[in-house]
Amino acid sequence: MILTSRNKQLSLKYPQVMGILNVTPDSFSDGGQHAQVDKAIAHAQKMLAQGATIIDIGGESTRPGASDVLLNEELDRVIPVIEAIKKENDCWISIDTSKAEVMTEAVKAGADIINDVRALQEPGALQAAVQANVPVCLMHMQGQPRSMQTAPNYDDVVAQVKQFLITRSKQCIEAGIAADNIIIDLGFGFGKSLEHNFELLNATEAFLDLGFPVLTGVSRKSMFGQLLNRDITERLAGSLAGAMIAMQQGSKIIRVHDVAETVDLMKVLKQVNTFK
Repeated sequence: MILTSRNKQLSLKYPQVMGILNVTPDSFSDGGQHAQVDKAIAHAQKMLAQGATIIDIGGESTRPGASDVLLNEELDRVIPVIEAIKKENDCWISIDTSKAEVMTEAVKAGADIINDVRALQEPGALQAAVQANVPVCLMHMQGQPRSMQTAPNYDDVVAQVKQFLITRSKQCIEAGIAADNIIIDLGFGFGKSLEHNFELLNATEAFLDLGFPVLTGVSRKSMFGQLLNRDITERLAGSLAGAMIAMQQGSKIIRVHDVAETVDLMKVLKQVNTFK
């Protein structure tokens, strides 16, 4: 599998580590830590030095109960950071947004991937992604971020998440997005109970037959807090275990806060060739 964005290509023969860069005051794990441009750039450079190949920049928190962010405020948060990182490094940059206007401006500023928790379902988002002509990540979510963790319910979580991703990817391809540039995300923690999350993690391999690379984001999430009774600062071991399972199940992009540790894990797994 190879992602293509403008004149760049990224091989997914082996898993790639995506470093999380939240330029928000209220993200669940690192809110406020990288809200200033200079701090955001420094953290991006640190993650790249540690082995991340993609930097995922988000200007709006999607944690349960988070406040909505106005368009201009989100643009003011992410665009200067994208431009500044691009001046220093020609790395892959992902824009984590659901707003069509942010997608368009972020790609103009240098973003290489659109990562949307709402799977391009907001007004104008699909059309913006088609025009941008870069890889897109489609994520499954039950409900909306503000209320998604209020009694999530499925008859068969694996089957229902898979069907959504089949349907949505088909709609995106019909709209003009190249199949080779679609990534799928099972949406851990987005309208999922503890049991749903671990059932999906254990069934990641079942999504490989869709033909799209799988992105897995379980870093520091509440599924580990609930299972292990650990707060956010104590979830590294759980996050690494989740990343290892995802890689062994065939996930090609691992979205994390703790880059150095995840890269070490990936190198060990690569040495014994446990990837699918």
